[in-house]
Amino acid sequence: MVRQRKIIHIDMDCFYAAVEMRDDPRLKGIPIAVGGAPDRRGVISTCNYEAREFGVHSAMATAYALRLCPQLKVLPGRMSHYQSISRQIRQIFGRYTDLVEPLSLDEAFLDVSDSNLFKGSATRIAEDIRKTIKNELDLTASAGVAPNKFLAKICSDENKPDGQFVITPDEVDAFVVKLPVKKISGVGKVTAQRLAKHNIVTCADVREMGEKKLIQLFGGLGELLYRRAYGIDDRELATEWIRKSLSVERTYPEDIAEPDSAVASLDKLYDELLRRLEKHQERPIRNQQVKLKFSDFKTTTIERFSQELSKTLFLELLPIAWERGAGKGVRLLGLGVTFRSIDKVAEEKQLALF
Repeated sequence: MVRQRKIIHIDMDCFYAAVEMRDDPRLKGIPIAVGGAPDRRGVISTCNYEAREFGVHSAMATAYALRLCPQLKVLPGRMSHYQSISRQIRQIFGRYTDLVEPLSLDEAFLDVSDSNLFKGSATRIAEDIRKTIKNELDLTASAGVAPNKFLAKICSDENKPDGQFVITPDEVDAFVVKLPVKKISGVGKVTAQRLAKHNIVTCADVREMGEKKLIQLFGGLGELLYRRAYGIDDRELATEWIRKSLSVERTYPEDIAEPDSAVASLDKLYDELLRRLEKHQERPIRNQQVKLKFSDFKTTTIERFSQELSKTLFLELLPIAWERGAGKGVRLLGLGVTFRSIDKVAEEKQLALF
């Protein structure tokens, strides 16, 4: 008998804003957001549903959010506090299963395929998780329950806030065939527009085109689209996460016109990167990158191979990346590294023994 997978996706409702409203009841019922200050080019991290009614959403510039909703109360955010509450939420998850894949502070996948709780009912397990979070932390969560990660994540968004949506194996085909392709992870705005040019708007359109044609047009993405259009997702939960990169960045109150003017900021970012790398001294680096966001919000990243961290290399990459802006000012500068894979390092150590 084939084992039936049962995946739950838990997504906290407007997490940062919900925490602030819980901690200060005076904030309930008014539009609030957590984000950066408008005079420092801040962006919205999250907002409550009252703010969303005005069109405010995450990743929006705070200044623009305030134009949409002048009465919006913007809070600076307390990341260490949110992290602490996130740990409490994960401890709750651990009461139901050891197979948990956190995606961020406010969402995670849980595999309850082999659980005997509630007679193995993933639906009732999800309901109890949400109830426990509400009772113990006074926060609400939404849940999606499905046979795989792809569908579970979509389901958790169906009945927000404080809701739940379940797809049984028998319901997968009927649900997926009507699904817009933009719901598929990896299909962003630009990709959706590209697909629309080929009259691909729903998963039914994907099926009609066929796998061979999709791969001809879109390569690996075409193969992924075809599998998702039939609700296929064999990915296991990633319960052990290994950091692949590390970066630091800064957004400036005013655009910087020339790369020479950014050198002082690069020095500060480099020192911060060094401090953060102290926790990862055992991880050899593979590349160094410089990231720039220009005044028109377009972003570019340039990287070079490097086995040893070098400020000189960052200084060399900065003007090269700057040229891509075609004279535009820069509003954000970032420095980063990618690490060599653990497997590769272990393999080289093993070879060295011989």
